Amino acid sequence: MTVSVALFTSDLRLHDSPVLHSAVRDADHVVPLFVRDTGIRRTGFEAPNRQAFLADCLADLDAQLRRRGGRLVVRDEEVVAGALAVVAETGAHSLHIAGGVSGYALRREERLRSALAAAGCILHVHDAVVTALAPGTVVPSGRDHYAVFTPYFRRWEATGVRGTLAAPRAVRLPPGVASEPLPRREEVTGTSPGVAGGGESAGRRLLSAWLDGPLADYGNSHDDLAGDATSRLSPYLHFGCLSAAEVVHRARRKGTPGADAFVRQLAWRDFHHQVLAARPDAAWDDYRPRRDRWRTDEDEAEAWRAGRTGYPLVDAAMRQLAHEGWMHNRGRMVVASFLTKTLYVDWRVGARHFLNLLVDGDLANNQLNWQWMAGTGTDTRPNRVLNPVVQGRRFDPRGDYVRRWVPELAGLEGRAVHEPWTLPGPERAGLDYPEPLVDLTEARARFERARSLGRPEAAWVRSGDGPILGPPGNESPV
Repeated sequence: MTVSVALFTSDLRLHDSPVLHSAVRDADHVVPLFVRDTGIRRTGFEAPNRQAFLADCLADLDAQLRRRGGRLVVRDEEVVAGALAVVAETGAHSLHIAGGVSGYALRREERLRSALAAAGCILHVHDAVVTALAPGTVVPSGRDHYAVFTPYFRRWEATGVRGTLAAPRAVRLPPGVASEPLPRREEVTGTSPGVAGGGESAGRRLLSAWLDGPLADYGNSHDDLAGDATSRLSPYLHFGCLSAAEVVHRARRKGTPGADAFVRQLAWRDFHHQVLAARPDAAWDDYRPRRDRWRTDEDEAEAWRAGRTGYPLVDAAMRQLAHEGWMHNRGRMVVASFLTKTLYVDWRVGARHFLNLLVDGDLANNQLNWQWMAGTGTDTRPNRVLNPVVQGRRFDPRGDYVRRWVPELAGLEGRAVHEPWTLPGPERAGLDYPEPLVDLTEARARFERARSLGRPEAAWVRSGDGPILGPPGNESPV
């Protein structure tokens, strides 16, 4: 009897699973293993919203494995120790895992390789499991990654995405393998009330509904804040409940402009993964330093976190994040610009807050999208600033998004909802809503001085071309 181990990480699915597919083909019996890594817990990355979503993912994965004759084995310890214990218990000759791009994932891979080799077990690392194209698949001449999206996207489009794999019909678990209980969503405390349900089954239902309907108009509607016309697939992509390669293939088969626009966002996701794979330090260090001397006003940063800045669109988006553990793409861009350009607060403050709440909190997309908006990343227009009032008028013209998330302003009609400070005195006094935290004109001048601009063309940008902040479908900032 031969045994292999399929170690799940950010690939919690059966459909198009190179890790599980290869493990099944590699041996008579397979241990589908998930280690609740105490090493990740020590990093502080285990946010409650992601833990609740993860519990759903693991329960769904276990149910699907049981329908095929197997089950999910769960261990709660440091990942290398957990994997080695299972290898020793079963005599497994190989272990399969998806390749990662973060510094932590790369160090985990090396530690696994060394420890497994000493135990006589072969490590197989599978690329293009988390992304459609593996980092390093396309590189410019003489460099290890693309630093600008457009040339990357041209190569990305010209490179074939691998074919997809069917879910295994049967998974045979070796006898006597112990497992700890599956985590349960209800055991997680401190979650946002509106966190979506996780799991491959839920993700596949959402994907099918998206492809058969809203996708067609995605190119025109994805910035409509009130219309909420994005896929919301980002959490399922982050946890690997959905295969990015499969999503690309299924979207391309639609052959519509909306599908083309959506696939472009999937390419942005791959782009950021290839940047982080080449520059792991960019998770917390400026990719392109601007010699910023960030302000450290904690009161202003806390007003931003709480959605009490006095700028309705900013506050609406931040409250959506607090309630759902998710935020619309246009909202992400606006609040990131407001924190880093208008308040001139370090992008790492915002990135950490997002990671504390986002279900789709992917390190590559979250950090590099924050850097993109802060002007320290790959953006070729680092000094763009988004005016929250102009953005509100353009992408929430009736104010419905603001009224939903800022109930203090629900009684205001028309465009006044985006500028409540302009209301007549008695009407303004009746609103339990703060005055603007800063003056936009003064804040712009402060930012220009700090970045040593002082050029008249450094005016407010009404909208910015660029990546949707985070994985596609959020439209994300793991």
